[in-house]
Amino acid sequence: MNVHIPVFSIGALAKASGVTAPTIRFYEEIGLIPKARRSASGQRYYKEADLSRLTFIKQCRDFGFGIDQVRVLLDLSISRDRDCVETRDLAQAHLNEVRQKLEELRALETRLAAFVRRCNEACAGGPGSDCVIFKDLADTKPRSCCGGA
Repeated sequence: MNVHIPVFSIGALAKASGVTAPTIRFYEEIGLIPKARRSASGQRYYKEADLSRLTFIKQCRDFGFGIDQVRVLLDLSISRDRDCVETRDLAQAHLNEVRQKLEELRALETRLAAFVRRCNEACAGGPGSDCVIFKDLADTKPRSCCGGA
């Protein structure tokens, strides 16, 4: 009986996983995925397990996990000896980082909105060199993020 095991070229794997071929080569180089098997002609080929692992990595990266975190998650995903609390703690730490970045982005949004509002109120339509945004950016004593003019 001849069992057919699906194999993928690097292009087919890239298409199936949503990851580019250069990214696949990079992940091989840094050890996130095993080195590709090679055909007699030297062409790389991958199996279904490689697609699953690459999809897992892509999902982790889409969530914003760094390479080192992905490496830990990969190890945890196959370990029967480690507690899933490690996974939860890693995800919680990443969630905390994301929340911190959101706070920083909200503060940035508020400051940028104030720049635009001041420009609209003080100088919109005048010479670009007189724009209050330039003065605000050069001010050594920045205005409060929420204070108007």
